[in-house]
Amino acid sequence: MFPSQSALAGLRTVVPMDKIRANAPAAAGDAKPTGVDLYARYAFAGAMCCSLTHGALTPVDVVKTRIQLEPTVYNRGMVAAFRQVIAAEGAGALLTGFGPTAAGYFVQGAFKFGGYEFWKGQLIESVGAENAPAYRIPIYMAASALAEFAADVALCPLEATRIRLVSQPSFATGLVSGFSRLLREEGVIRGFYSGFGPILFKQVPYTMAKFAVYEIAAEKIYEAIPTPKDQLSSGTVTTVNLGAGLIAGFAAAVISQPADTLLSKINKTKGKEGESVTSRLISMSKELGPRGLFLGLGARIVMVGALTAGQFAINGDIKRMLGATGGYEIAKN
Repeated sequence: MFPSQSALAGLRTVVPMDKIRANAPAAAGDAKPTGVDLYARYAFAGAMCCSLTHGALTPVDVVKTRIQLEPTVYNRGMVAAFRQVIAAEGAGALLTGFGPTAAGYFVQGAFKFGGYEFWKGQLIESVGAENAPAYRIPIYMAASALAEFAADVALCPLEATRIRLVSQPSFATGLVSGFSRLLREEGVIRGFYSGFGPILFKQVPYTMAKFAVYEIAAEKIYEAIPTPKDQLSSGTVTTVNLGAGLIAGFAAAVISQPADTLLSKINKTKGKEGESVTSRLISMSKELGPRGLFLGLGARIVMVGALTAGQFAINGDIKRMLGATGGYEIAKN
């Protein structure tokens, strides 16, 4: 199931190390984890980096969601919207949905980052180590798409709860009560998974852009540094992760913005009896138009750029601390 040790060994011997490089410098004398142990460490690093960054940016997400849902009220920009929310509801309103955000993205991050490393290894093995550099972009995109699909199945109920809490602050007092009420009143499909299509539409292209752009940006940055990557300090590696992550975040934010707007809209209220998710999405898209679909883009670029940079930096640091250095990024000369 996991990439075999012979395959990983092949990556080290068949392909030159300037083509397939270790993700982070390994601590001297540490035995490298393998198999389930290795992927569990990837998953934990991904869970922590996503939970911490999304949780920290909850206020920005609250404002972004309000701009999308009530554009006639919050129509003077991001800073003014912050002031409006605080003036109307108090500073505590900026932390609405913090519980489901932190919990949801902990689970999603484990599937996303852990799954990405797993599927990347599987795809490298399937195309052959010697061919991997030539197919690196399709590998990045396919691995991230497969990982994101599984991650979204886990995320969707908590994301639906978060959006309902932000759009209707009186709906419930927190994660548990909001989750329970949504399940009780609307059921699993309508309550938790009415936004599954938009989440996939948003998250899969977002994640494909996020990982592919990050990998290529990091590759180009390392090419510009004369010192070999395995000789760079941990601080330098973290800085590269931040820079490449910021570039990836900007690209991913623009690509996924229309679906993010639709996701906020569809989770705001119940659908009409008998109305399908597809028909609701088509109706909302027509009503919003191209301009409406990109409402809140400025706030989202700030949010996604910052959290993506932070995620890759934190993920790399945690993997290094855990000794999870058996993964590979495929670079081309």
